[in-house]
Amino acid sequence: MKLRWSRTLTLLPALALALGVTTTPAAAAGPPGLRPGGPPPRHPSSSAVSSGWNNYSCKPSAAHPRPVILVHGTLGNSIDNWLGLAPYLVARGYCVFSLDYGQLPGVPFFHGLGAVDASARQLAAYVDRVLAATGTQKADLVGHSQGGMMSRVYLKFHGGAGKVNTLVGLAPDNHGTDLNGLTRLLDHFPGAKRYIDKLTPGLSDQIAGSDLLNRLNEGGDTLPGVHYTVIATKYDEVVTPYRSAFLDGPDVRNVVLQDLCAIDLSEHVAIGLIDRVAFHETANALDPAHATATNCLSG
Repeated sequence: MKLRWSRTLTLLPALALALGVTTTPAAAAGPPGLRPGGPPPRHPSSSAVSSGWNNYSCKPSAAHPRPVILVHGTLGNSIDNWLGLAPYLVARGYCVFSLDYGQLPGVPFFHGLGAVDASARQLAAYVDRVLAATGTQKADLVGHSQGGMMSRVYLKFHGGAGKVNTLVGLAPDNHGTDLNGLTRLLDHFPGAKRYIDKLTPGLSDQIAGSDLLNRLNEGGDTLPGVHYTVIATKYDEVVTPYRSAFLDGPDVRNVVLQDLCAIDLSEHVAIGLIDRVAFHETANALDPAHATATNCLSG
């Protein structure tokens, strides 16, 4: 028993890190006192406040009539994951919001580890809150990694399809991942899968072939009335194979980042954190009527 537990403890951190490290170091994880899922406190060092991000008095304009809700990835949070994209969208006139989800007791900053279905329920409540604050009927969602896939759980099982106009996924694990074969190592660590299911169910839910993913993709990848864009990178080391991010169905645009800019080397983390080419294509998806060509000079 001690040997089995030791093996499990050895594998768990590796799997957790591999399944979507989408955050900067914890020391940079936003202003003190940030309340998960709520408006940030007034604090002079808070870029979220000074840029208008998570500003609950923001009212969408005629040019951008829907709020944009950013959904972080595994081990991310509502601030760190969006230090690049949130200000980018705010500067272009969007009302931008972000939430924390999938928190585990006693684990600060690193979220998205709870069961994906429970996280989707958190997203459902948050979308309702943002719609009420902004006086709008629908929102647009942008999800990185798990955030792109979990948003689909919300759409399909928790009433989100009628409240969302556009879903943009940045390297989402829509059909799960095999982590370049790492998940198959679980079979060589007796009890490991059971402990991961119990301690970090959000990781288990993202493994290709999981019960949650089977339910999510049964009967088709998309829902009527929602516009889907998936932006993937061929250098993705977390969502493997990278094309498992893609969706099949009507009103879907699947994009490989390197088809937009051949010299773009962004992998799984960078595509959500810093990649201006991905950001530009995201803006195009949010406002297709005014889309412009995305290339290496986009920004």
